[in-house]
Amino acid sequence: MDLNYQSFIPADFHPGSRVWVYQSSRLFLISEAFEIENILKTFTSQWLSHGTPVKGYANLLFGQFLVFIADETATGVSGCSTDSSVRVVKTIEERFKVSMFDRQQLAFVVKDKIQLIPLAQFSYALENNFINPDTLYFNNLVATKTELMEKWLVPVKESWLNGRIHKVSN
Repeated sequence: MDLNYQSFIPADFHPGSRVWVYQSSRLFLISEAFEIENILKTFTSQWLSHGTPVKGYANLLFGQFLVFIADETATGVSGCSTDSSVRVVKTIEERFKVSMFDRQQLAFVVKDKIQLIPLAQFSYALENNFINPDTLYFNNLVATKTELMEKWLVPVKESWLNGRIHKVSN
């Protein structure tokens, strides 16, 4: 699995650009991915904030994550324009019968594949060596382009889950 997602992120977006990551409950099929890419391309070409075009980017990464970026150096992103991106995600969710808003599902790279583990089973997965502190974790809480580039895919021990590791080992 090629983990070099950074090459897909636009270089000309400000490092402080706002980021939203939505994780699908399953991997999309290739045919679905092509359709989603068209939906996202159409959305970003029409993304507005108070009538002004947003310098935006949206893409499906790893076949399972919708990533939206808005460079606010030119146009600030209003609540309404953020809501419009959420509506696109909800459309995708309904169209492809997936969950895109379940923050209780955690995504890891295990044996070169993305594996979802419910937060409630994190300790069990750790205790049974399904994952370990060095397992790569998708930290979907990233909020800026810089965080996306540097802290989206990190070892568990470098994420907010680190505090839960110590509870398991005690």
